[in-house]
Amino acid sequence: MRSSTRRLLTVLAATAALAPAPAAPAAAAPSPAPAAGQDVTVLPPLPVRLGDGRPCTAPSGQTAAGGTWAAPALGLTRAQRLTRGAGVTVAVVDSGIAPDTAGLSGRVTGAAEDCLGHGSFAASLIAAAPRRDSGMAGVAPGAEILALPGTDARGVYSAALVAAGIRQAADRGADVIYTGAALTTGRTELTGAVAHATGKGALVVAPAAPDALPEQDGDARDTQPPDGPYWPAAAPGALSVVDFGPSGTRPSGAPPAHRPDLAAPGDAMVGSGPGGKGHYIASGSSLAAACAAGAAALVRELHPGLSPAQVAGRLLRTAYPADVPRLDPYAALSLDTGTRPDRVTAAPPARVPEPADTGPRNTALAVSGVCLAVIVLFGAAAVVVPRGRSRRWTPPGVG
Repeated sequence: MRSSTRRLLTVLAATAALAPAPAAPAAAAPSPAPAAGQDVTVLPPLPVRLGDGRPCTAPSGQTAAGGTWAAPALGLTRAQRLTRGAGVTVAVVDSGIAPDTAGLSGRVTGAAEDCLGHGSFAASLIAAAPRRDSGMAGVAPGAEILALPGTDARGVYSAALVAAGIRQAADRGADVIYTGAALTTGRTELTGAVAHATGKGALVVAPAAPDALPEQDGDARDTQPPDGPYWPAAAPGALSVVDFGPSGTRPSGAPPAHRPDLAAPGDAMVGSGPGGKGHYIASGSSLAAACAAGAAALVRELHPGLSPAQVAGRLLRTAYPADVPRLDPYAALSLDTGTRPDRVTAAPPARVPEPADTGPRNTALAVSGVCLAVIVLFGAAAVVVPRGRSRRWTPPGVG
């Protein structure tokens, strides 16, 4: 089956549940699947890259009215009762962010044209506010967004641009720095940029593998990316993230050769397009990294004193156990870490005391027994002796 056909099926399956549904009472039966012929909103797929001469990505004409599978998978309803990322700045080093991207009004600094649309889409996953006409919202809808370029005008990442964007974001006070870049080159400069950001107190979040490339013209085979490692995700101090889908598995199979730190929703994701109120659908580890960056923003608001390593440690130690631990924002916000904010500690296990030395106990029992016997003897003597004296120590009836 051709890649485009598979993607279309994924789009149809993922968007079938996006139509709004009436509120149901507690313990209501699951809603039935859409009936045959029922209208379903089909969202356009977001381009992974733009070829030469291809026009910039236009605003989408379709809106996802309902919620997405990722929100309940991340437990966002509970997590956002604790914090929404207010006062936290997340830098998006990507293809730009369109100034009128839906859900981000008034919270984006440095917004510029986004020809590809990836930066706008990722930013909406991180911080889009809920809207009346849509159930789609970001992980940290109260966070501020700082947009910085990490690609050229056509949306192609370069190590130099990404490294410069990370450094500039850190210098401008970003708390969390997201980039969708997964590069096989630029190890030295990207490692240096991550170290610079960490020193400034910012956590860098990046995909552990690139998003799947579209099929080549006239070629039915998917383009397979190299094994990696990929930068800046592989740099010390960066949080590397890989995607999983609604089924709980990674669409492209096993994790990349360079083991990622964390897994997050990244397949069949719904986000804002570059401008307008419409939505696109897309998949890939870059989108999973956006979810993790939003979760990091939630943690930074609730625990502003944590270092980048402590924020990452909290996300990792509270993650759901799996081959690659799965992001759990609510657990990261709610579990007690004790005196070490970077180390989540469970309640200590119940311990059975060691058997005490029985020697002193036996001695005490023996002494108590002797004392009791003496008391009994003295009590008996106090009764018997007077009566014996009154009888001159002779048995009854004698004398």
